Amino acid sequence: MIWATVLAGSAACYLLKIAGYVVPERWLEIPAVRRATALIPVALLAALVGIWTFTSQSEVTVDARILGLATAVVALLLRAPFLVVIVSAAVVTALARALGWLP
Repeated sequence: MIWATVLAGSAACYLLKIAGYVVPERWLEIPAVRRATALIPVALLAALVGIWTFTSQSEVTVDARILGLATAVVALLLRAPFLVVIVSAAVVTALARALGWLP
């Protein structure tokens, strides 16, 4: 059953990718479609960050990851390079866990 689900998901992803190549150019020039295609990746990334930061298994949790996310947001607001954002968030998260501030 699991392999059938994996194969069905793979086929769906492949067909979706193929559909992207056969969409008429004029459909992509519509302003509403252009705005939506610009915002969908941002919304998906925000949803993933929210899920990964605030949940553990099937529960909402508050732990050191929130401090790391807050550090990353501050670094981004200060226009730090991406590597600095990632490293600073990781360091703050590790320090919070090492010092026992948050689990």
